[in-house]
Amino acid sequence: MSSDNRVTGLTSSQVQERIRDGLTNKLPKVPTRTFAQILRANLFTRFNAINAVLAVLVIIAGSPKNALFSGVIITNTIIGIIQEVRAKRTIEKLSLLNVAHAKVLRDGKEVSINIEEIVQDDVLVLVPGTQLLADAKVMVDSEFEVDEAMLTGEADPVHKKEEDDLLSGSFIVNGSGYARVIKVGAETYSSKIANEAKKFKRINSELLSAVNKILKVIMMLIIPVGGLLVFTQIYFTHRTWQEAIISAAAGIVGMVPEGLVLLTSLTFVVGIVRLSKWKTLVQELPATEVLARVDTLCLDKTGTITEGRLNLVDVRVLNGIAGNEVDEIMQGVAHGFPSTNPTQEAILEKYKSESNLEIINKIPFSSHRKWSALEFRNKGSWIFGAPEMILKDKYEDIRNIVEEEAAKGRRVLLLAKFTEGTLSEELAGKVEAVAMFLIEDVIREEAPKTLEYFRKEGVNIKIISGDNPVTVSSVAKRAGVHGAENYIDARTLPEDIDKLEDIDKLADIVENTTVFGRVTPHQKKLLVNSLKSKGHVVAMTGDGVNDVLALKEADCGIAMASGSDAAKAVSQLVLLESNFSALPEVVLEGRRMINNLEGVSELYLNKTVYSTLLSILFVILMVPYPFTPINITLIGSIAIGIPSFFLALAPNKERVKTGYLKRIMIVSLTNGGVLSLSTMGMFMYAYSTGIKVTQASTLGVMVAGGISLVVLLRVSRPLSKLKIALITSMVFLFSLAFIIPLGRYIFSLELASIKYSVYAIVIVILSYPIISGIIGLLKKIYYKK
Repeated sequence: MSSDNRVTGLTSSQVQERIRDGLTNKLPKVPTRTFAQILRANLFTRFNAINAVLAVLVIIAGSPKNALFSGVIITNTIIGIIQEVRAKRTIEKLSLLNVAHAKVLRDGKEVSINIEEIVQDDVLVLVPGTQLLADAKVMVDSEFEVDEAMLTGEADPVHKKEEDDLLSGSFIVNGSGYARVIKVGAETYSSKIANEAKKFKRINSELLSAVNKILKVIMMLIIPVGGLLVFTQIYFTHRTWQEAIISAAAGIVGMVPEGLVLLTSLTFVVGIVRLSKWKTLVQELPATEVLARVDTLCLDKTGTITEGRLNLVDVRVLNGIAGNEVDEIMQGVAHGFPSTNPTQEAILEKYKSESNLEIINKIPFSSHRKWSALEFRNKGSWIFGAPEMILKDKYEDIRNIVEEEAAKGRRVLLLAKFTEGTLSEELAGKVEAVAMFLIEDVIREEAPKTLEYFRKEGVNIKIISGDNPVTVSSVAKRAGVHGAENYIDARTLPEDIDKLEDIDKLADIVENTTVFGRVTPHQKKLLVNSLKSKGHVVAMTGDGVNDVLALKEADCGIAMASGSDAAKAVSQLVLLESNFSALPEVVLEGRRMINNLEGVSELYLNKTVYSTLLSILFVILMVPYPFTPINITLIGSIAIGIPSFFLALAPNKERVKTGYLKRIMIVSLTNGGVLSLSTMGMFMYAYSTGIKVTQASTLGVMVAGGISLVVLLRVSRPLSKLKIALITSMVFLFSLAFIIPLGRYIFSLELASIKYSVYAIVIVILSYPIISGIIGLLKKIYYKK
């Protein structure tokens, strides 16, 4: 490395030498499951094991056709493997698009490289929002404020000066400069942080938690109920052991919700594939579920509803200062820091040439102070930033001008001269306003249409920004934000909340305000928490390090790929093309998946509940169980399996509500209760009249299948032409099984006299109002609570 490595960094030959020595920042691959792990996870499940044992027993009992239910299990397993492999490939591909990059000095030039191309002794170029991708030391003339929360849990930024260590995984909050890499690869924190940001997660969610609870109960019931059913069928019904095994297998097969397990596990992995169409990387799988429930969306103005690009509209010189002097000073200010944020870029468009002024002291920009300062030899000290923060009490002198421009949607930045004091962060001295710089945001072309979509969908929009609230309000109006005139200056909000009444007061303010200006990063977090305290499900979009705290606190954090590494690392979703217009599609996809899953879950749990209750009832009655496995296959395929495939793909724009487990149990227990009692009643009536067991069983299948189709009709609401066609087709196919001889042979059906069939059809028809009435009553009782 050159002796002046602060300026030149490593040479190309030095980089190649370190690569040969293995001193690179090589990271482990994205930790998705291997194909072998996917195969094992989908094939070797408890439910598959139960079904495999039952299939073998049924075949041994001499009825191979009754083992057809195992074919459904094999199909489900294959589908599960295919879908998860697709998801694996998609997430790996998207993770490559989202790979972290670093800016380094090489051969005296600043270049951008990906994380694995960093070598030991590289000189990192660090600006606010940069994530440290390798351990480094601060170099001469550089100072930073660093967020080490992801490493230490400490929320307050840590000040770092020359020779201090910077740990990979931390973020630059303030300050710009250089750092030399001292550790790479496995010796740093970077691989752990990168993996945690990208890995294929299966974390808990309301949906997964509810399904797991249901499965635990089912597993607890299957063995004792199944064992008792086998015992009673052999010892109390005077049937052969083969007939008893086949009947008991039917009861146990019906209790296993294998389709629900498949559907739930695939919901999230399919979401990855679907959302990839919109260039959206899902970093935590249940994010789709959370996003589907979102009713409040917090947007950071810059980079979200605006392009993040600014235009310098005008420069207004104050107090008779010569314009050429202002230009000379701004030349030095514009080139005084290595950072190139959008504000600087707008200023640099006017002041492109390097400055000859010598800097002897400087204070970098801080999101808390909202200004930066430079002291030039022979030219004095100058401050540049938010007028109200610089002038303090004297701000009233220019307030009208600032607010007039802010009302036009322009940001006003002030250049001021600092005299009669020592330049420090306290600005304890005389400040004289010199010039105002008028800067305007460029609104994203797609923003108005996207914001209108959310308004129509009942999602509240909150604009949170560090800029002047009047300016933000004006920009929000131009973008079409409903209620943008309701704005507030966040400096009037409490910073520290330790009393219940203060929390409630803030929550009320946040509830009734649309635009928040001059918001600090800590306040952004408070605003998100306040919305959550009101029962809202909150999503937050952001692209800067100042958004990190709020992104971490939100129910769903959404980062723009063009934003900082910090924002992307803590978010659940990353919009890889920084395309705000993709958000409606992402929300729509989440709603479609979760709402449809809830409806389809009702079908699967209906079968589990009625099979469990029927098994218990027939253990108590000690009479032949009414079904064989092939009967269960018929009912499950026609009323559940085939239609659930189509219903899961149907459009559904309704916002998802909490309370999934209670809602699904209310309807499933009602459906299953009515169905099991109706089936038992029909079978026992027919059986008691002396007709053959196979005929009584056929009537039981007719009632169970018919009421299952009634449940399908309820789940399909609101009905559409396609849904009506689907239900009609399923009714027709179910009827064919009874009408044509081949159908009766395959599904072991034997019709009794027409009188019994009429009774069965009447029971099926009456089940609709009975189920609707009971569910309506139970929901009233539940919601009153």
